[in-house]
Amino acid sequence: MCRWKRLALIGPPDTGLGEFTAGIMGIRRRKKRRKARDYTLEISGSQGGDILFTLGGRVSLDNARHLDEEVNAALFQKQPAALTVDLAGVEYLDSTGGLILVELMTRARQQGVTCRLAQVPAKVQGILELIDADSLTRPSLRPGTLPHGLLDQIGTGFISFGRDLFELLSFLGELLFALGRAFLRPWEVRWSDVLVTMRRGGLEGLPILGLMSLLLGMVIAFMSSLQLKRLGATIFVASLVAVAMIKELGPLLTAILVSGRSGSAFAAEIGTMQVNEEVDALTVMGFESMGFLAVPKVLAAMVVVPVLSIYATFFGILGGVIVGVTLLDLTVYTFINETYSVMNLFDITSSLIKALVFGMIIAAIGCQRGFKVRGGAQEVGVQTTAAVVTSLFLIIVVDAAFAIVLHYIR
Repeated sequence: MCRWKRLALIGPPDTGLGEFTAGIMGIRRRKKRRKARDYTLEISGSQGGDILFTLGGRVSLDNARHLDEEVNAALFQKQPAALTVDLAGVEYLDSTGGLILVELMTRARQQGVTCRLAQVPAKVQGILELIDADSLTRPSLRPGTLPHGLLDQIGTGFISFGRDLFELLSFLGELLFALGRAFLRPWEVRWSDVLVTMRRGGLEGLPILGLMSLLLGMVIAFMSSLQLKRLGATIFVASLVAVAMIKELGPLLTAILVSGRSGSAFAAEIGTMQVNEEVDALTVMGFESMGFLAVPKVLAAMVVVPVLSIYATFFGILGGVIVGVTLLDLTVYTFINETYSVMNLFDITSSLIKALVFGMIIAAIGCQRGFKVRGGAQEVGVQTTAAVVTSLFLIIVVDAAFAIVLHYIR
């Protein structure tokens, strides 16, 4: 019905069929001629040299297809060494026309051709600034088909591992630069966010960390006593619990707990901001996302994890005291005195340094995975899981490296 209503508006009802049809065809031909004259494209320059495209008129969705074909044909035939697009005569440009210009520049650069825009009007420049050229070459958010063969899967895994390692190292470089600037300009750090993160990651985790450390100390003391009783050396249960908690289990248990609580929270928080385009909004407002979001979290984790490590070590030794007093007939004084005899400043200092590095790793990985989110809620879950897995893996690797290095240093 809409089609016949439009035809009725073109010709009156008493017009003959032949005249009516001729009128319609004439209007269509005039529309085509008008669309063809909407823009002008003049090409000057020698083949293989510097080429000048002079574009004028209206560059819009109506003539986008013809203009794109004409530009691509000229670019293919001329094979220029340098390309200049003069936009002084452009009267109107919409987003489709701007996309054609951006694609032209991208295609020319991919072919090794130097391309630039000249005499760009202010309105045209405003449209071009709205187009993100990087998104044209960015891979799709839709997951591709998984490789079927075993070798294909192994190769894809190695490529993905290399890409993740490169992105992680790049992020760590930017983070270290931001941390250096924060130490040089402490007044620019959002200390209120640092305190809030310390409360969430440290104070709220004290009950569960204390319970886990207490039970772990009790288990270590009980299981070791079963073997030391045969040698009549139950007194050394105190030494074993103290050395295990101070050197390894205190920092390691704290790092695992903080990674599960705070590292995942960092990734989910920043990832959700990425999905809601809040990170882009911060950039538009002039804030640096690294210093605004990542630095407070990293500083909070570097303070909280060593403190929690001392807390976990204390409760682990307390668990050993409970087992020693109740099951091994040891006095509190004997247990504490034996514990004190094996403690030294080097072990305590190295444990705190290890916990400091663990805190930096947890916060950095959580923030990096959060900034990596692209897409929707599913991608937030994927990157949050990846943050916990990656941080736990790096914690074990770094802990092994510390064990080897500290052994030879001491």
